[in-house]
Amino acid sequence: MSTWSRFKKHYYQNADLGLALDISRIPFPDDFLAAKESALQQAYTDMAALEKGAIANPDENRMVGHYWLRAPKLAPTPELAKEISDTLATIKSFAADVHSGKILSSTGQKFTQLLVIGIGGSALGPQFVNHALGQPAADKLVVSFFDNTDPDGIDYVLASLAGKLPETLAVVISKSGGTAETRNGQLEAAAAFKAAGLDFTKHYVAVTGAGSKLEKTAIDQKWLARFPMWDWVGGRTSELSAVGLLPAALQGIDIQAILDGAAAMDVISRSTKTAENPAALLALMWYYATDGKGTKDMVILPYKDRLLLFSRYLQQLVMESLGKERDLKGNVVNQGIAVYGNKGSTDQHAYVQQLRDGVNNFFVTFIEVLKDREGASFDVDPGVTTGDYLQGFYLGTRDALSESNRSSVSITVADVSPRTLGILIALYERVVGLYASLVGINAYHQPGVEAGKKAAGAVIDLKLKITEKLKSSAGQTFTADSLATALAVPEKTELVFKVLEHLAANGSVKKTTNTPWFESTYAS
Repeated sequence: MSTWSRFKKHYYQNADLGLALDISRIPFPDDFLAAKESALQQAYTDMAALEKGAIANPDENRMVGHYWLRAPKLAPTPELAKEISDTLATIKSFAADVHSGKILSSTGQKFTQLLVIGIGGSALGPQFVNHALGQPAADKLVVSFFDNTDPDGIDYVLASLAGKLPETLAVVISKSGGTAETRNGQLEAAAAFKAAGLDFTKHYVAVTGAGSKLEKTAIDQKWLARFPMWDWVGGRTSELSAVGLLPAALQGIDIQAILDGAAAMDVISRSTKTAENPAALLALMWYYATDGKGTKDMVILPYKDRLLLFSRYLQQLVMESLGKERDLKGNVVNQGIAVYGNKGSTDQHAYVQQLRDGVNNFFVTFIEVLKDREGASFDVDPGVTTGDYLQGFYLGTRDALSESNRSSVSITVADVSPRTLGILIALYERVVGLYASLVGINAYHQPGVEAGKKAAGAVIDLKLKITEKLKSSAGQTFTADSLATALAVPEKTELVFKVLEHLAANGSVKKTTNTPWFESTYAS
């Protein structure tokens, strides 16, 4: 079959959504779609049950209802539907009051800056939307992020806010209130406000779960406002909850348009007619391209600067959802699809060389945006604009990869607008759910993340024991070996060494460098 004939057969276009999907460059055989239809019908059934309130995460006995966020009437109870609608109304009202100056800072100034404090899904989605839809000349608030527990990174952001803290609103986002990185950022920001002579409580807003540590703190300290994080919304699917909508609304973005776009995609992606369902078609392409086992990586190449952070957002959505040790039957399967990417045509000067000529261990998702810019473009060559070049690089790269038997899909959207972002977010949320059903895993729990948090906590506990031992042994020096022995943790000598090196680099302990290096000594 010719390229054009295959393209015509497998090109999906939806004019109402302003979205198209080309799966013709994934080399699946003619009988593949039909062979997977039965499994896909079961996936539709599974997804429908989720949307009706079935328990999706037995580990935590909770539902998964991010679909209700853009269609509250679909929530399983009237009370829940009302809570969703009321929260959206409160977000819009709060943002309007901040913009109008009805809500002022501790010094009586209008807020002009927004500091978002969160990590994972509490940062990746808001950062993606902020970067994609920001308009520096028109944004109501300028947005910065604490998205890690890196002291230097925190200082970098605070330096950008120098002199602006009196007009900075801080939104702290944590479902439990116990997430270490977010808590640390909350405390660091509070210290900065205090150092500037400001009452930070008149600058702070919480987005958190009912009864959480963060909610209790916000109530006790009388923060400006609180917004809910529901247990039925996972972090990686929380962008269309208060987690993402509040920062976007404060920035001045049309959050209703984002929700409307997501709702429109939900309607289309609920279709049980596979040829009319772009999420189902994309899930099938993931399955074929990776053998249903994650044997190839997914490279996201958006040909639009504003979509630069889309691959980071998708890393969590896809990898945290699909990266599972066991399937639903308890079998060890080690599922997952690795996601990475940057933007076109930048990547043509970075890793496209390997994509074309190196190891064939990936498939590409190209994202094309038809609208170049607001207003007209001038010609950089006779009859040719910068946008024409951008499309040329996209189409040329796609053909170059196809010539080298590299697989790809292409998603085409009309523009980068709030509605389009809602469409893309909802599309990928549905793809993840359908693919998980196809491979028989639970996309809505993340035991590996919790394991990492516990291990990090153990390191902090060890650090405290090390510093206490050094303080109580004033004048005595220790090697990593002797200190681990003194603490009765010889099996953790490597961790002891790493902690000691960190303490020494930051002036908390004194190090005497010896040869060999592991004979170096440390003292308080």
